Amino acid sequence: MSLDKTTTQSPADEFIKGLWRENPVFVQLLGMCPVLAVTNSALNALTMGVATTFVLVLSNLLVSCLRHFIPRQVRIATFILIIATFVTVVDYLIQAISLEVHKSLGAFIYLIAVNCLILGRAEAFASRHRVLPSLLDGLGMGVGFTLALFCMGSVRELLGSGALFGVGVFSDNYQPWVVMILPSGGFFTLGAWLLLFNRIKQRREKRSTSLKSEVLEAGNER
Repeated sequence: MSLDKTTTQSPADEFIKGLWRENPVFVQLLGMCPVLAVTNSALNALTMGVATTFVLVLSNLLVSCLRHFIPRQVRIATFILIIATFVTVVDYLIQAISLEVHKSLGAFIYLIAVNCLILGRAEAFASRHRVLPSLLDGLGMGVGFTLALFCMGSVRELLGSGALFGVGVFSDNYQPWVVMILPSGGFFTLGAWLLLFNRIKQRREKRSTSLKSEVLEAGNER
């Protein structure tokens, strides 16, 4: 008998939930250390997001494949070992592609190994589901994390230096908001995005509630 937990979500839902409904940053507030530390530029944010997605997808895949062979007593240690292995691969890949980007990300590359998002998905999802749902879950959460980091990094770079990916966007008369590329700018930007995200979420929920009420009223009238 299979020990896997059944799920009513379709494969598409497993992917989409990480983009909006369960976004790691704007909903679950996970991985705040890299979100605030490396999003002073769009390139750094995008690189960290892609690196995290790579580790998340492959660790979910391997944990799901080995879920019946990992003893429960050592599952957390095993998950961390798997995650750390893929973090090492990412570290060497970034070094091979761009030493400058690798230096700008610094120790935060290694901290992917202890990112609560990755370990949480391995423990809460990949270790209890089959390969395809685990793969889509990791991909969706990773893309959602990357989008959140890019939203943070693009705003901070635009306002903090008047550029995007190092290319000037505004005229020479623009006065950069230096605070935006400082640590405090990360908190301001995150707060603004959370406010916007929650506002949109509330409006969607209110619209959905109104629609359900209209349907119930129409049914009662009949």
